[in-house]
Amino acid sequence: MLYVLSVITPTFGLLLIGYVAARFGLLDGSVGDGLARYVYLLAVPCLLMRTIMHSHVPETQPWGYWLAYFGGALFVWSIVQVIARRIFRRSHREAVIFGFATGHANTALVGIPLILQAVGPEAATPLALLLTVHLPVTTVVATLLFEGTGGDGLRHAGRRIIRMMGTHPILIGIYTGLVLRVAGLDTVGPGDKIIESIAASAAPCALIGMGLELARYGIGKELKPALVISVLKLIVHPAAVYVLARHVFTMPPVWSAVCVLFASCPSGVNAYLMATREKVGVGVASAALTVSTVLSALTISFWLYVIAT
Repeated sequence: MLYVLSVITPTFGLLLIGYVAARFGLLDGSVGDGLARYVYLLAVPCLLMRTIMHSHVPETQPWGYWLAYFGGALFVWSIVQVIARRIFRRSHREAVIFGFATGHANTALVGIPLILQAVGPEAATPLALLLTVHLPVTTVVATLLFEGTGGDGLRHAGRRIIRMMGTHPILIGIYTGLVLRVAGLDTVGPGDKIIESIAASAAPCALIGMGLELARYGIGKELKPALVISVLKLIVHPAAVYVLARHVFTMPPVWSAVCVLFASCPSGVNAYLMATREKVGVGVASAALTVSTVLSALTISFWLYVIAT
């Protein structure tokens, strides 16, 4: 229990500081917007770039590792879209937001600092490998589902995907790390110190910013959908990944631990950003972000205990 508390206290303590600061008027929404932009545009890309550059890449592709994670994500994504359509009577487009909020994890704000703190430096390699494909895969799936399967829809989706792949700051950070690694280059000296300092600020800035966002976005009338999404995201998804990673596919214990903890993270902010862009499901995305983040303080504690036993 002390181990679990030692891991979650720094993570959720920083989140709580941001929340309290917003509630007492010490920091306003503009600070949260600024922190979010800084983390999104600079800090997290630098963190991912350094993580990829300094991690050990296996000689063979870890297909079992990726299949374990995305198999669980596909499972909960499919379930929640059916629930959204048949129980909550939402449109197809809003059901996609349900699915994206359930299948896409909040790695930038919660996952990276949590996993590195819980598992240690040896988590860098499996974490980097999953980060390189997590955002592209989930965003591409959501975009294709939005556009449908018609010829015009697929062409439009293809253009949007290409534009996103070439302009997304986090993906650019991943590409830069991969290119520098393949080229055999490494940052040393003052340049490395600058990038390391920026990367080190990602976790505290992201978590405080997340606390500010929690204070800003209300749950509104979407509590029930948000609870359904949270249960699937925080319990069913990591449970499915645990079964696949520990009992179906073969991988080192550190890799399975990273896979499960990655899946146990709350709904990612990208679901809210996509809902805002598409002008559909904004309320449910915001509520899911808030509810799943708050509840994850309890559920992540449980999964930390599970992987430690």
